Amino acid sequence: MTHYQNPLDVTDLSSWKALGDHRLAMQNFSMRDAFATDPKRFESMSVSACGLFLDYSKNLVTPETLSLLFNLAREAGVEQATRAMMTGEPVNASEQRPALHTALRRPMGESVMVNGQNIMRDVHTALAQMTDIVSRIHNNLWRGFSDKTITDVVNIGIGGSFLGPQLVSEALLPFTQHGVRTHYLANIDGSEFREVTAKLNVETTLFIISSKTFGTLETLKNAQAARTWYLGKGGTEEKLYRHFIAVTSNKQAAIDFGIREKNIFPMWDWVGGRYSLWSAIGLPIALAIGMSNFKDLLSGAYSMDCHFQNEPFERNMPVLLAMLGVWYHNFWGAQSYAFLPYDHYLRNFVKHLQQMDMESNGKSVRQDGTPVSCNTGPVIWGGVGANGQHAYHQLLHQGTPLIPADFIVPVVSHNPVADHHEWLYANCLSQSQALMLGKSRTEAEAELRAKGLDEAEVQRLAPHKVIPGNRPSNTVVMETISPGRLGALIALYEHKVFVQGVIWGINSFDQWGVELGKELGKAVYNRLTGYDSPPAEDASTQGLVDYFRGRHRG
Repeated sequence: MTHYQNPLDVTDLSSWKALGDHRLAMQNFSMRDAFATDPKRFESMSVSACGLFLDYSKNLVTPETLSLLFNLAREAGVEQATRAMMTGEPVNASEQRPALHTALRRPMGESVMVNGQNIMRDVHTALAQMTDIVSRIHNNLWRGFSDKTITDVVNIGIGGSFLGPQLVSEALLPFTQHGVRTHYLANIDGSEFREVTAKLNVETTLFIISSKTFGTLETLKNAQAARTWYLGKGGTEEKLYRHFIAVTSNKQAAIDFGIREKNIFPMWDWVGGRYSLWSAIGLPIALAIGMSNFKDLLSGAYSMDCHFQNEPFERNMPVLLAMLGVWYHNFWGAQSYAFLPYDHYLRNFVKHLQQMDMESNGKSVRQDGTPVSCNTGPVIWGGVGANGQHAYHQLLHQGTPLIPADFIVPVVSHNPVADHHEWLYANCLSQSQALMLGKSRTEAEAELRAKGLDEAEVQRLAPHKVIPGNRPSNTVVMETISPGRLGALIALYEHKVFVQGVIWGINSFDQWGVELGKELGKAVYNRLTGYDSPPAEDASTQGLVDYFRGRHRG
């Protein structure tokens, strides 16, 4: 039996028990005191790699804590699991598949074998196919039914076929080339379809249908609606192929839709949706920023893959972030994790991380099907700074839950306006500093007295001004957002999620929970639209079906 079919129970490991004992000893640990007594804490608890700088000094850790966490990573088999993933072993045990998203960013000439075949040939063939179509569109050689050039690309896909490409194309907006604008159509909601198509000219719009099966309900419905819209606005069946291309493993269904075979791009079952932006699913990214920048994105991710594989745990960014997350989630009772990017172009980063983390590690059984014996994936949330400071940061500072946070910020803005970026960067640093320092009762009282308040008022207000502090955070800094650095940043969190899955003994590459809702949705739809369907399995669903049917004016 492989490690994946019969994983260790992490709570039985001696390193897990040692961390439990250490947690009790850390009960009164103070980050303030740690910085005061160790002038080199920042220097020793920061690391630079792949164009990213990570400061993890504002954490509830000592050198002993980190040593114990790395011991756990070793004892749980992180090194072996990483090697297995990178070489194409079936780390997705429930579906008996490899998880080879890292192969998508490997350079030509390398070899990765799956079922006796070197998949790198397929990867680079698909990249060449992408290069050809991007070149044709950017050089005005691809034209619509009325012979006008393409100005807008609409990606029709949901989940990983949407969140990753949307994040990257928006994050790299300053790198847009040839005026090609990208739009995303994901939800099965007529309002979203209306808002997207209202901005478009049918003669200059290209649709990309991204669906592994060419049968995902939301994607197929939106593809059919797009086809109807195209025909209703003057497009013809004969020239439909000029406005629709596909990324799918079901080539025949795409051909039946009217897409030419040479305009169908491959998807492989060894790439999960949430890890697929590096493949032809990233075609809208490449159309927006050009193939050279897309390859820089891949190169940045590859550099992080190499760092993850080769760097010792003590200097390994993904391992550091993963083990700190395990420390808080499993030993401090943290239920959620906040991501706070301080850059407008990264405003959708959290959405992508939510899927990457919660769909990967939202599991309650281990690889062999036995129940887990510890908490697994946390709730991932957050949003762009400094907006959050005027909203949910209050909970981070004075709320009762412990919520670790990652701050992400570039040093240089693509769009400097007066001293705005200096203030944005200052806000980012001051928020992480405030989480760590807090404000003591003595400091609160002194502050109020300095304002001239009488003692009764000081004592009345002081409790409200106390901020506990000692709340952990990491800060990830980069010079500017570029394709290479963004690739490294996304890969950093992919590997962090993978390491945590290994620690918990779960499969980070399946998503059976997603499937149940899809199955039940078909039965509910039939009850909404048909008159001879059997009643729902429960009274609540049937009551809501009846409510819809009684009031719906379709």
